[in-house]
Amino acid sequence: MKYLIFSDLHGSAKSAEFIAHKFLDLSCDQMICLGDVLYHGPRNSLPESYDPKQVISLLNPFSDKILCIQGNCDAEVDEMVLDFKFYKSKMIELNGKKCHLEHGHHLNESSILTEVVLFGHTHIPMIEERNGVLYLNPGSISLPKAQSKNSYMLWEDNQIGLYDVEGNLLKKYLFQV
Repeated sequence: MKYLIFSDLHGSAKSAEFIAHKFLDLSCDQMICLGDVLYHGPRNSLPESYDPKQVISLLNPFSDKILCIQGNCDAEVDEMVLDFKFYKSKMIELNGKKCHLEHGHHLNESSILTEVVLFGHTHIPMIEERNGVLYLNPGSISLPKAQSKNSYMLWEDNQIGLYDVEGNLLKKYLFQV
């Protein structure tokens, strides 16, 4: 299966449009959104082309293809306008790997019982193995921090790639088969 993984959209219609096109162009099977879909929150600047209503119209057609984790800027009312469900966290198998998905603002590494952790929140991309667990953060598709780039991840079979929106491969991880 091919997964398009992104986080911290924060209401950017430009970034939502990018994700929708990338999902179709790459013939992905599922989108995994790691939170902060519609609103920018009090600590973030407004992202480019901030338009939560447009984000709704861009993502809702993919409702059967989106697995979405609730971020710290996502509210209960957001689920009233989005056609997909928010999960606080989720345990799921992706490409044969037991994975824990969450936004990341309550990440407790000492309680991780999976091979892979996917999270967002920091707006800083990461592919890092610690204590036998692979930590994946796609960074922010709309509001990158710490001199990182607008980025997302693509996970296909045994390979995970971190890409910027220009299509440059920033980092790659290959699972041992």
